[in-house]
Amino acid sequence: MEKNIFEGVKAAYKGLDDKLAIDIKVLDISEISPIADYFVIASGSNSNQIKAMADSVEENLYKAGFRLSHSEGMQTGSWILLDFGDIIVHLFNEEDRSFYNLERIWGDAKEVSSDELK
Repeated sequence: MEKNIFEGVKAAYKGLDDKLAIDIKVLDISEISPIADYFVIASGSNSNQIKAMADSVEENLYKAGFRLSHSEGMQTGSWILLDFGDIIVHLFNEEDRSFYNLERIWGDAKEVSSDELK
């Protein structure tokens, strides 16, 4: 089965939206970095919610044909990174998200509108 990367991004977005993630952003980094095509960034209000968001994303992407190749931060739940190859998902508590500010660091990336993701 040929996997469609944008369909995977939409699946990740839905998994986050289902778990009431805060401020979901999708950055298209395909033109500015070889590490991935998309970053999906979201926040949760506590570590339990962030871990539930990670589980939801992993399940949705698995159903879409993507396999998790690497993860970090599941123990602490303050910043969880899920690497699906072409899609990298960053899940933060609000304080760490503000501190690391990936949206600013990757400011040259094109932001995908939520309308395109629904």
